[in-house]
Amino acid sequence: MSDPITLRDLAALDVSVLKGVGDVGKQSLHDYGVDTVLDLITTYPRRWVDRTNEARVSDLVPGQEALVLVEVRSVNKRPLKGGKSMITVSVGDGSGRLTAVFFNQPWRAKQLTVGLQVALFGKADLYRGALQMTNPIVDLIGDRTGRIVPIYGQSEKAGISTWKLAGWIENALERCKARGLLDPVPGGVLAAHGLIDRTAALWGIHLPDSILAKEEARRRLAFDELLRVQLVLVGRKRAFERDSRGIKHVVDGELVPRFLKALPFPLTGAQQRVIGEISVDLAGPHPMHRLLQGDVGSGKTVVAVNAMLMAVQGKHQGALMAPTEVLAEQHFVGVSRLLEGLQVPDPDNLFGDRPLRVELLTGRVTGEKRRAVLAELAAGTIDIVIGTHALIQEGVQFNSLGVVVIDEQHRFGVEQRAALSQKGSDASTPDVLVMTATPIPRTAAMTVYGDLDVSVLDELPPGRTPIVTKWAAGPLLEQTMWADVRDAVAAGQQAYVVCPMIEESDKMEVASAEKIYAELGKGELKKLRLGLLHGRMNSAEKEETMNAFRDRKLDVLVATTVIEVGVDVPNATIMVVLDADRFGISQLHQLRGRVGRGGLPGLCLLLTTAEPGTVSLERLTAVASTTDGFKLSEIDLELRREGDVLGKSQSGGRSSLKLLRVVQDAALIGEVRVMAASVFAADPTLEKHPALAAALERIDQQAQENLAKT
Repeated sequence: MSDPITLRDLAALDVSVLKGVGDVGKQSLHDYGVDTVLDLITTYPRRWVDRTNEARVSDLVPGQEALVLVEVRSVNKRPLKGGKSMITVSVGDGSGRLTAVFFNQPWRAKQLTVGLQVALFGKADLYRGALQMTNPIVDLIGDRTGRIVPIYGQSEKAGISTWKLAGWIENALERCKARGLLDPVPGGVLAAHGLIDRTAALWGIHLPDSILAKEEARRRLAFDELLRVQLVLVGRKRAFERDSRGIKHVVDGELVPRFLKALPFPLTGAQQRVIGEISVDLAGPHPMHRLLQGDVGSGKTVVAVNAMLMAVQGKHQGALMAPTEVLAEQHFVGVSRLLEGLQVPDPDNLFGDRPLRVELLTGRVTGEKRRAVLAELAAGTIDIVIGTHALIQEGVQFNSLGVVVIDEQHRFGVEQRAALSQKGSDASTPDVLVMTATPIPRTAAMTVYGDLDVSVLDELPPGRTPIVTKWAAGPLLEQTMWADVRDAVAAGQQAYVVCPMIEESDKMEVASAEKIYAELGKGELKKLRLGLLHGRMNSAEKEETMNAFRDRKLDVLVATTVIEVGVDVPNATIMVVLDADRFGISQLHQLRGRVGRGGLPGLCLLLTTAEPGTVSLERLTAVASTTDGFKLSEIDLELRREGDVLGKSQSGGRSSLKLLRVVQDAALIGEVRVMAASVFAADPTLEKHPALAAALERIDQQAQENLAKT
């Protein structure tokens, strides 16, 4: 009997070996991104239509989701304001009629021709006494009745239809049936996790007998995806710990207690817990490699400063790198304020103490000042330096860099992070703490940041004023919104107006910062002092505008998302976001975190033209419903799927995470993380797991390349 087929075998087989592909099909598949049989069978359905359980139109209940098989009776296209469109399609199945309405999907008019049989899935609502589905899922189901029908992503450009793909995939699986597929995961592991074997999983994902069988298949294949990613990440972490020698910091010195005692506020329980986690890392022999995740206003800066002070009290230095000069300068001001008057215990000093030195190093620090900072860094007389990528430039040397803090880590590549950590001595590697204010569920963090230990600040300091968020649509509500801005300014407060673009665009009619700045200055806010801030301004112009706003010389700042990260003006209490439906959940959450920072209540107003029933309006409703960033991140995951949320490491090229659902598979992620660690502990070279090593080598070559870039 022949050996089972390996994934490597399938990767070596050209798609032309399959029945019905031919030269034309081969070119079409290539244009689609599929060249091998392995590429083909790992092209999974986007969704499944359960044709064993459909409803009649007469059975539809308003407010409930359902699948109906109907015939297109008429199609009407109507233009809307702003170049948008509405397609109204009348359908029926003999038991009744239903209207399907599609907003901003003009191509539906060509797709849904009269007489076509289609499956519609969505929530039916009553509109003017008649049943209506808004933006339902449409499946061109053909004649496949009485079964679970897989629906694949189609490409009109490549000439690929769901039915062509389904036929080729079924042919490939049939021809694998005799030998079967080698399963790299040991049977005992599968049994322990309640997983089916790989052959059954591939059949079940493409040709399921039931929805339950499809879900069992999805879970097994998600397990494989996750295991491969975790093995890459855990392997990288092991290599880092093996090859790097850390600094055993003095975590029980006098400096840190002095700092904590001088704080004008008590630490939250979350801050105390995370400081404890960092202390254990810093006292250990291996360099710390930790992610600090915390929502806007959770107190990450205090935790980061505490970590750097642990380095200082052991006669080392701390460095904080921020992605922009505005943010670096803001950190410098904030950290200097936190450390004002703090004395470093120094037995070599005649008076027993010396002042703590904090300095700024950005591209704007030039001339004699720059030369002095560089000299003092090298001499060790500067304790903490705060800066931008200027910190990693040639010529910047530290006397003894002990702790590196990197803020808004997603703005830096791994090379930039490594360059700063390499500023340490030849004998040891500095400890690294990377921070992000973009909350994602811990399980997602374990997936995308698997080579980092994860700490989460999930508690806001007491007294933090909640931000009220509302979305508004229509001229009347817009007028009310500008009245709110005028009232806030009259009360001595300030406001932001955020626009998604700098200049007008013919292609996309969204608010332009320059246009809005001009219009507001002549219209709704003509008596107020307005400023304009966007990314095309040079550094000096940005600084001048921000300083004017900070010093209350401006009432309203009209800006692009350049203010998303790091801008801190305590007197700003209200934010208006124009064309808010153009922003993602995370971005809106970050933006609104700029208001309500000074003890006064914050108000965020989201202006939109999004239609009811659209995902865009769902996003705005979600943001308005809660200020919990972690809860919003889960909603974001459900709406956007993992590829977008997990970032470039998992979405570049053909993503290795096609079936994993971070929220749904939370328990599985934790289990696989533990398993990957135990596999490497017992078998660091995967010598005892050759099939797993081969699968990892072949399938995740691209994934490893992508991960190396993050």
